[in-house]
Amino acid sequence: MKSSVIVALVVALLLGLMGSVYVVNEGQVGLVLNLGRVSRSEIGPGLHFKVPLVESARVFDRRFTANEFPPERSLTSERKDVSVDFVAIGYIVNVADFYRATGGNEDTATDRLAPIIKESLRNEINSRTLTQLVSGNRNELIEKQLPGINEGAKNLGVRIVDIRFKQIDLPTDSEVIGQVYDRMRAERKQVANQLRAEGEEQARIIRAQADREQTVLLAEAERDAQKLRGEGDAEAARIYAQAANRDPSFYAFQRSLEAYRAAFADGQGVVVLERNDPFLQYLRNDR
Repeated sequence: MKSSVIVALVVALLLGLMGSVYVVNEGQVGLVLNLGRVSRSEIGPGLHFKVPLVESARVFDRRFTANEFPPERSLTSERKDVSVDFVAIGYIVNVADFYRATGGNEDTATDRLAPIIKESLRNEINSRTLTQLVSGNRNELIEKQLPGINEGAKNLGVRIVDIRFKQIDLPTDSEVIGQVYDRMRAERKQVANQLRAEGEEQARIIRAQADREQTVLLAEAERDAQKLRGEGDAEAARIYAQAANRDPSFYAFQRSLEAYRAAFADGQGVVVLERNDPFLQYLRNDR
């Protein structure tokens, strides 16, 4: 009987010790509840004790966490519809406030953070054009909104250090997509027309240069031809003169034959001359 009582006491003592000890790891923060109310908070890493059955301990991760939010539709300053989804990076700055506001549930914290962040970002998106939103400095946009976001998140015991846009899309049911495509087509058409005009201008320049070079080449060729023709005629005249000087009678005969050939080339020519005309001297029988 005594041994069973001793065993029961030992078991009760062990259970009591186990129920009174809890551990907070590195990167975590502890919270002790006394009958459901916050008794102690901001408990750092290490081995800690609590009153069994009366007190309970909760441990939360104090490292940076990334909370993803579903896409949110907003209007730009041009009244164009865009869909923005983002990730908020933050950590627990006051574990007591975090527990009181969310009951220690991180999903509840995300749900309560969502309208604060979305409302702040929506105001900023509404003041910017689509071009500024897509290609502008997003870090400047976030830094401008963080103070207001953290002011609203103070009651949740969390602090947001950064917000990253995952994607900025045009909703598929929005008329903006058609407008963007129309503008892209207009821009491409404008570029094509400009390139076509520049090409036509270059073509005109090239044709003008080719025509000028052709004129110059033809003029130079004609000049050279005239020069060669003149040199040939001079050379022929010189040769004829030498031949005539060597044998005048043969030269006269050759010239007469050429004259006859030219006069009677078509076979129908009629030449009326006197009988003793020198033109016929080589056609008489007495020669």
